[in-house]
Order: sequence, then structure tokens, then C-alpha cells
Amino acid sequence: MEIFPAIDIIDGRCVRLMQGDFARETEYNPSPADQAAVFAEQGTAWLHVVDLDAARSGDLTNLDAIASVCATEGVKVQTGGGVRSVEAANRLLDVGASRVVVGTAAVEDPDLLFELARLMPTALSLDVRDSVVATRGWLKDSGLEVPELLDYFAEAPIEAVIVTDIHRDGTQEGPDLAGYADLLRSTDIPVIVSGGIGSLEDVKNLAGLHESGRSIVGVIVGRALYEGSVSLPDLLEIPE
Repeated sequence: MEIFPAIDIIDGRCVRLMQGDFARETEYNPSPADQAAVFAEQGTAWLHVVDLDAARSGDLTNLDAIASVCATEGVKVQTGGGVRSVEAANRLLDVGASRVVVGTAAVEDPDLLFELARLMPTALSLDVRDSVVATRGWLKDSGLEVPELLDYFAEAPIEAVIVTDIHRDGTQEGPDLAGYADLLRSTDIPVIVSGGIGSLEDVKNLAGLHESGRSIVGVIVGRALYEGSVSLPDLLEIPE
């Protein structure tokens, strides 16, 4: 199971939100590049980067900051936020991203996800509140639930689906293990999860989750790392 330290960017700064609320922002590092260097030194192979400004507006306003993170030696970057066209996705690849993450556009323009997945390494991002997928930086209720979207995209050649539990995001209250078990039973798409990680035990529980012969392939960890509730080297030592 891959560990993805999270770097969320607003106004060029590394921040975390509480339960997706832009009014509840905490800045952890004024330089995303410096934060990426810290995670790289601790041994991570991947980083998960989100342009929160772009997620709301659709404009890649933090592209320079993302480029600086992608320049970090020895790590790969999956990144999203505002990817609503092939052009936007290509701009992220051009600055060094290894995988493009598509959320809002996949819900509002499903054909775009199929096209992007044929052209480049792509992940589908589903941000979930009360079983309903939210879009536009978690501000809009799509009215669609996860199973119907996973069924629709079952044949898309995507590398993974990233499922974020908005209610648990930033709370460190622990992941929804039962919900993720149901998710593994419902799709053959590789699953990366996010939201609620607060301890080493939380991640061990996710690593040990097996349903229908499938396991979680990755977990995104944010606030717990920044506040010292978990150690990245300890997470990276969890056996697969």
C-alpha cells in the first residue's frame, strides 16, 4: 500500500482545511517546495498535491508552486484541482506531474475523463459527503453517489480512484473502514483513500483491509503528518 503525503495549496502556501471548509484553513508551510523536500528526505516515493484555488475556480493559479514540488528529487507527484480540459492536464504534465487527478470534470463532463485516461496516467477523484459526491472544491453537491459513478467509469483506463471522506477529512478521527470495505467489493478500480487518518493504527487497519481478493492500494495522509500524530518513516515501514 502506497503512502501519499498530502500537500494542499492555497495562494502558493501549503495548508490544510478542516472537513473541506475553506474558512477553516491552517497554514503549515509557506513553501510547498520546502514541504515536499521534507517528505522526500523522510523517504516517500509519492506526493499528493491539490490546487485548492483551482478546484474552486478552474484556473491553475498555483502552477508555479506545483512545478516546484514536481522538481523535488526522487518523488513522483499525482496532482489535481481545476483539471477541466486536456490543455489543463497537459500543463500539469509539462511541469513534471506523474499522474493527473480529475474530480469535478469527471462528474460534469464524463467524456473528458475517458479521453484523459487514454492520453495520460489519470486518477478519478471522488470527494464524498453523506454518500453524495461533491464538486467545485467540495462546495457543490452533485446529487450522484459513488457506486453509480464507479459503475459508469468501470471501463475507463484510469490508474486509480481516490475517495475522500469529507466529514472525516482533517479530523484525525479514523477512516471509515466499513465504508471502504464496501467500496472494495463494489469496484475493480484500484482504490486510494483519504480522510480521518489520526494514528499509525489507522493506516495499519487500512493496509489489513481485504475484500473480494482486493486491498486498498494507497492512503493519503495530511494533517496527522503535519501535527505529528504519525511519523512518515513509521508509515512507510508498514508491511503490505
